[in-house]
Amino acid sequence: MEYTRKLTEKLSVEQVKIELLNTAYGNNETFLAKLDPRTLFIWYLYFGIAPWFIHNQSILIGLFLFMIITTFMSKVTPLVIMILCLGLLGQGGYLLIASWFFGGDSQVIVPLLTLTLKLSIISLASITVFCSMDPEKLSNGLLKIGVPGQVSFSIAYGYRMLPSLLEEYHHIFLSFRLRGKAPEKHGIFYWRSLIYFSKIAVLSFYPLLLSTAKRARTTVEALETKGSFYAFSRPEIKKIKLAHLRFQFKDYIFLILSTLYVLFLYTFKFLFLVVSKLL
Repeated sequence: MEYTRKLTEKLSVEQVKIELLNTAYGNNETFLAKLDPRTLFIWYLYFGIAPWFIHNQSILIGLFLFMIITTFMSKVTPLVIMILCLGLLGQGGYLLIASWFFGGDSQVIVPLLTLTLKLSIISLASITVFCSMDPEKLSNGLLKIGVPGQVSFSIAYGYRMLPSLLEEYHHIFLSFRLRGKAPEKHGIFYWRSLIYFSKIAVLSFYPLLLSTAKRARTTVEALETKGSFYAFSRPEIKKIKLAHLRFQFKDYIFLILSTLYVLFLYTFKFLFLVVSKLL
């Protein structure tokens, strides 16, 4: 009972909201969080795209180990890691079942493991980058690389509103439970309760969408009143706003070390092939 109670506390909506807030705002003291956002964008351009075009398992394993180190450096919350693992296991599992259903055999396991490894590298790279930037830093970085102000603001606004939306969804869900009637009997394997809660979970989205649309409209009108959208189109204002962003010595060191590590993987693989042919 004690273990069940602790597990329930960890999976509560309040705890999920705390984890999301820690992910968005709690990593400002890490080494990666102190880098210029453009450095993280440049770093992500390779590690978020290149794994799709790499088919050598040893290089992919090396990249995966590097992503584990960077993820640890960014101090990602356990909730994000758990969601990532569940997603990878679910995707790999259904692909394996589908391949066996359509006549596949044990040989499909290796390609599926390679695909899962690529997805893991890209997912960990995404977590590393976006958990190392708070909404304000992300918005400023997007503005600096030329993204329109409305787009960068929308991304940062959605990032900020996620914990509030989760809390509001929880309140709507509880209101449906308060006004509704739960099944008197759970049924075999609790199937009646599962259907009941699934129905409430779907119905709770509709009031949330209406509330979000109303809140977004109010926010846009307030910003227009203050002239924020006028500031997005003025280069001199953007220059003042983004004056604090500049490349420093640690940015160059991080990019150089990442490049040297990738070159080391390719060199090691090349030397291994040469030695294998000579032997």
